[in-house]
Amino acid sequence: MERVQELATASQRGSQKSRILRILGYGLASICLVWVLRDFHIVKTMRDFVHADWRWVVLGMGFDVLSYVVQAVRWKFLLTPFGKVRLATATRAVYAGLFANLVFPLRPGEVLRSYIVSNSQDISVGRVLGSVGVERLIDLVIATASLGVASLFVELDRSLKRAANILGVVTLVLVGIIVLLILYLEIRLGKDPDLASGRHHIPSRFMGALVGLHAMGTAPSFYPAVLTSIGIPACQVFGLWAMMRAYRLPLSFMAALVVLLVINLGVSLPNAPANVGAYQFFCMVGVNIFYSDKSGAAGFAFFAWAALNLPFLFLGFAALLRSGMSVRTIREKVTALPRQVSSTSSAS
Repeated sequence: MERVQELATASQRGSQKSRILRILGYGLASICLVWVLRDFHIVKTMRDFVHADWRWVVLGMGFDVLSYVVQAVRWKFLLTPFGKVRLATATRAVYAGLFANLVFPLRPGEVLRSYIVSNSQDISVGRVLGSVGVERLIDLVIATASLGVASLFVELDRSLKRAANILGVVTLVLVGIIVLLILYLEIRLGKDPDLASGRHHIPSRFMGALVGLHAMGTAPSFYPAVLTSIGIPACQVFGLWAMMRAYRLPLSFMAALVVLLVINLGVSLPNAPANVGAYQFFCMVGVNIFYSDKSGAAGFAFFAWAALNLPFLFLGFAALLRSGMSVRTIREKVTALPRQVSSTSSAS
């Protein structure tokens, strides 16, 4: 009875937290849209849309779609210590997760794709979600390094340099903590091989996360996963740069890299579906670092957002159908999975 009450209380708290985050996400999206639309001229933008070079648009779409295939390859490498994941399954899960991010707020696609892989490959949801966390850490390291490289080729303003310095410090601290945790567990497991099976004073949920992190970080497949990660932003930069060429925006490849980093950092905040509002705002902020025409930057922000999201409406929906799910079951799964993971960890 007490267990049921605890789960009910946890469910209520999770629902309240989700509601607050949803309100925050829609609020930020509204503020961002209002700010962008101040400089948006629909007649000029429609004219620019018509005169866009659609050959570059198709090329940009292709590179962006390819970037998520590369992400699926990396994910397959990260999950190797826990089981043999088929590339087709990982790719389908990634595309289905992207579709969920397009139609639901707060980016539930990470949870959904974890469920799809866990359900089809018989790997615990907690471990799959842990691999997603490792992905985010690798992405943060690569983003920091990319910003440092870009600063050697393009002139960044003072505020962006300060943000880059802060990001570098945060990344170093996080990587240092992760490395120390892996070394700690390596030493403890060497002294006590039964540590991972339950003979310890560390909370089971935290120990489970540590064991999973240790398994991924010390596996031979971790190194190809890191190398593969470089291909993800590379494809996305080519995609965004192709969109700039299509829109006849006079920016260099390195400028496109900086704009992509600004967008990716910005849309990591709580968001509305498809990152609407936040994408336009941070894309415009990034473009205006190098291009002073605010109206042109606002028009390009909507152009790139629409062109780069369009393929995933079809690919993601197709991947969803192949996974045997519907939009309704997505909503149910992303609501129930956090509680499922929590209860499983507590029971163990």
